[in-house]
Amino acid sequence: MVQIDNPILNSPFAEPSRHWQLDADGNPTGNPAEGRRASAYVVPIPKPRKKKADQAELELEGAAGAEVTPNDFINEVRGYVERWRALPPGQWGVSHETARLLQHWRSGAPTPPLFFCQLEAVETLIWLAEVAPKMGRNDLRDRLRQFNAEANPGLYRVACKMATGSGKTTVMAMLIAWQCLNATRHRGGNFSDAFLIVCPGITIRDRLRVLLPSDPENYYETRGIVPDDMLEDVRRARIVITNYHAFKLRETLKVPKYSRQVLEGRSGKLRTTETEGQMLQRVCSELLGRKNVVVINDEAHHCYRHKTEDDEAKLEAEEREEAKRNEEAARLWISGIEALARKVRVRTVYDLSATPFFLRGSGYPEGLLFPWVVSDFSLMDAIECGIVKIPRVPVSDDTLAAEMPVWRHLWPHIKDKGLPIKGRGKQKKQAQGLDPEKLPVKLTGALQALYSHYKKVYDNWVEAFGEVGLAMPPVFIVVCQNTSISKLVYDYIAGYERTEATPQGEEIAVSVPGKLELFSNYQDGKRLARPRTLLIDSEQLDSGEALSPDFKKLAGPEIETFKGELAMRFGQGHVEKIRDEDLLREVMNTVGKPGKLGESIRCVVSVSMLTEGWDANTVTHILGIRAFGTQLLCEQVVGRGLRRVSYDPDDDGMFEPEYADILGIPFTFMAEGKGGGFKPPKPTTRVHAVEERAERDPILEIRYPRVQGYRVTLPSDRLIHRFTDDSRFVLDPSITPSRARNEAIVGEGVTLSVEELRSERMPTVAFHVAGHALRSKFRDDDGNLKPYLFPQLLKITRAWLDECLECKGDTFAQMFLWRDLADEAAVRIYNACVPEESQAEEKLRPIVDPYNPEGSSARVDFQTTKQSLWETGRERSHVNYVVGDSDWELKFCEVLEQMPEVVAYVKNHNLGFEVPYADKDGERRYRPDFIVRIDDGRGREDPLNLIVEIKGYRNLDAALKADTMARFWVPAVNNHGQWGRWAFVELTDAYDQEKAIRAFLDERRKPEAAE
Repeated sequence: MVQIDNPILNSPFAEPSRHWQLDADGNPTGNPAEGRRASAYVVPIPKPRKKKADQAELELEGAAGAEVTPNDFINEVRGYVERWRALPPGQWGVSHETARLLQHWRSGAPTPPLFFCQLEAVETLIWLAEVAPKMGRNDLRDRLRQFNAEANPGLYRVACKMATGSGKTTVMAMLIAWQCLNATRHRGGNFSDAFLIVCPGITIRDRLRVLLPSDPENYYETRGIVPDDMLEDVRRARIVITNYHAFKLRETLKVPKYSRQVLEGRSGKLRTTETEGQMLQRVCSELLGRKNVVVINDEAHHCYRHKTEDDEAKLEAEEREEAKRNEEAARLWISGIEALARKVRVRTVYDLSATPFFLRGSGYPEGLLFPWVVSDFSLMDAIECGIVKIPRVPVSDDTLAAEMPVWRHLWPHIKDKGLPIKGRGKQKKQAQGLDPEKLPVKLTGALQALYSHYKKVYDNWVEAFGEVGLAMPPVFIVVCQNTSISKLVYDYIAGYERTEATPQGEEIAVSVPGKLELFSNYQDGKRLARPRTLLIDSEQLDSGEALSPDFKKLAGPEIETFKGELAMRFGQGHVEKIRDEDLLREVMNTVGKPGKLGESIRCVVSVSMLTEGWDANTVTHILGIRAFGTQLLCEQVVGRGLRRVSYDPDDDGMFEPEYADILGIPFTFMAEGKGGGFKPPKPTTRVHAVEERAERDPILEIRYPRVQGYRVTLPSDRLIHRFTDDSRFVLDPSITPSRARNEAIVGEGVTLSVEELRSERMPTVAFHVAGHALRSKFRDDDGNLKPYLFPQLLKITRAWLDECLECKGDTFAQMFLWRDLADEAAVRIYNACVPEESQAEEKLRPIVDPYNPEGSSARVDFQTTKQSLWETGRERSHVNYVVGDSDWELKFCEVLEQMPEVVAYVKNHNLGFEVPYADKDGERRYRPDFIVRIDDGRGREDPLNLIVEIKGYRNLDAALKADTMARFWVPAVNNHGQWGRWAFVELTDAYDQEKAIRAFLDERRKPEAAE
């Protein structure tokens, strides 16, 4: 990628005159082109540097093969507005009041001066309303009405697309001033002085108070949006600001279920909710007496009428619930506006949004631009004008396998690694047993790398700003999938309290500091008076409803801290009037603002995502720990970090570049949605046990024990270890990246790494791993620790680190301070201390399922749509087909049919044969590929039951499974004796399968021959 030192080409206060040329892949060529960039349907972001065929596994739907599609309607309107803008004031064709405002705005009188994008958005709306009809261009307005007919029947909506951080609130103030001044001085005209402003949540609603002329900080005065002599007319405006949740019809009468049934049985359907009229009286009663109203939607991608036909979007389980919430929000929002339109005339609905796209599950192609968008100032435009921070995402790392860097799209790599799949309210039992230190290693690495870079930024701020830098620190955001994950990550980052038993049997609270020092809420065993890290459920705060008791409990310490701070400032009486949710909302609203409750916050751990419009401009780092099924969601979350810290231009009127570093969010292209066509069902095949075969030859029925665990006795006071090949551990970047290169579409790049961890001493690592192994593996039957084993275990751990650990690439042994890797070491050290089969004649036995102790090939019966099938010989298999998961397996079936030693075989597909084994995540279940009965020299009546695993690539998990088979399952079952003789073999070469089996049998016969 071309390195561009300064990506900012244009002043934010003038129309863009240059733009960066992009190549066919969307990367900058390094050559600026003259003129403004045309509006197009794409959001540029740097592509991953590697090019491999397996990218499809990580690509978001609609992202691959994106094409740049010009927004023809927007570009057409833009052309008209540009030519009109160049005319002298006498030829503008607008009212006197509008001309005054335009001259005022263009003069630079507002403070701070207006960005060009703010002025262009309002100019476009003015041109469509006042100028287009006089030019005979009513066809444009007619086209807008056609665009609205399907998604917004009966409403006239016009939208402006403006990048996050480009000042939409100021544009709303300009719109209100333009409408109100014309309505006040031209009664009966096409304007209104009554406004309903609808936003996504209470957080934004509170911030939009600056649009009320009565507010002390209103923009009309403090920012000079209108000339002084016009202020009095603006004060006549009636403005209602609400969050869309207020449109929900509330319960007016709570009736128990039984009473409701009785009443409805007597008098029919019982209405216990508000009527539509009552809801409007509650939300906007002061507007109902006006003849017409203008509606302004903030972040209007939540507002549209759901399209039911042609909705063929196939959603994953992770996305389905979010799509349902999106649909409910869109329906509620648009229904509220439609209800108002039935009471008064809604003249125009103005939409302002950075992402005016249909959401997935809407019935429209996901990411489809609202067709009623008339102006566009994209993220790339904002970057080239310096209005926003420049997002940097990983473009390469030190792994070898994936095309997309692991830290670019983190969720697929960690979602199945022990993270809870539901929130604490829905999965309390699981959530209560979760360990905050047991995070997936790839997540731990991402946190460490991003935090290491944050520390550098923090130190730079302190050096540059002194005490101000400490009072207003940079902010690190973590966006999580659910409340269980957010609590785990929060505890890992900020610390937590746990109870421990004293030797006297008493339980005491122990403070555990956070792993990321600058974010820890604990220091020297005590909780800090002012927390550095905040846990937020932004969806609950947005709705305006009371916080759930569960979340209140989680955030209890922070709430009490902030209550104490408020009491010191304003007195206890002030605190008693404030609800907990109001307090947390105030903290979140004031993050990065000196002298406010949120000024000391350095890290915010959020459930779902931080609300649109959250205007903290100190965000410098964002980590996504959640599913990102849509590019729209990616852009919304990334948008939380795009607001600039400094708006001071240099002598040339230009801004200096600022950056936000992003991990875990696969931000790429906003591509056109794709519609799915009808697919006929695939043909199915019945795979089943053929009863006649077993009746003719009973040995074809393969039976196996259903093992649940193992009984093994370790020496009580002495540990003897024996390292094998399966004790080895190769730590390389495929397990966790150690570094990644973050780059922006244009501008300076940065390398993120976990190198800071390397400074820890190796004795510390050995002590940590040995202690963890003792606590997790070496306990007595009652679960009590055996502390007297620790000196021996520490010695064995040091030997394991020296003899069995191999670090490749830029990885290093200190990474075993992370719990996920310490678990890997503990499993291998424990297995090395378990007696060998020869030492365990009477010590190792299987624990068999008492209710269902035996499985059988006779129970196989299922339908499959797979076409990779092998029809078995009736004299070799009880089951009619083998379902092949690979060509290797089908080849293996051919080998088995031809080997005279083979008595019977069955594929472990819906057979139910599972082997319990332990890894770092606890007990798991392993399903080997085949069970083969083979005559190993003892005759057909006493066959060897050979468990066969076919492996093309032997990863770390495969080594654990093989070790379990060799050291636990096989000796335990053989010691039991009821199910015959068993053995296990791995086949790793597709062309030597028969040779490998015979070599294995020959090796087994050697001890017998020696005897």
